[in-house]
Amino acid sequence: MKFLVDMPLPPSLARWLVEHGHEAEHASSVGLERAADAAIIEYAWRTGQVIITADLDYPRLLALARAERPGLILFRGGKYSEGEVVERLSAALDCISESEIPQSIIVIDRQGVRRRLLPIR
Repeated sequence: MKFLVDMPLPPSLARWLVEHGHEAEHASSVGLERAADAAIIEYAWRTGQVIITADLDYPRLLALARAERPGLILFRGGKYSEGEVVERLSAALDCISESEIPQSIIVIDRQGVRRRLLPIR
């Protein structure tokens, strides 16, 4: 699985993903630290990555574009410690098939995990 970790989340999350067998990079490591959300979506689409973020604008942008990809994993519900992010992401990745993630918006919050297929109509 290939991931792009967005700026609201720590670079250590990308390192953790790599340590667990995934390809991952942090937005700051590829020159996207000040990029608009649309540019980050375009980059993830081109590179076949799933975006991991806490930025609530992404689902709206994907819905307006009727995008079928890139997939999105969204942390909602306030600030999470690095440990909480890793714990919750690990649980989500364990319960959702890798083949479904690139065509989904996955919302992780304090109550659990929800998944919605792209495109959003």
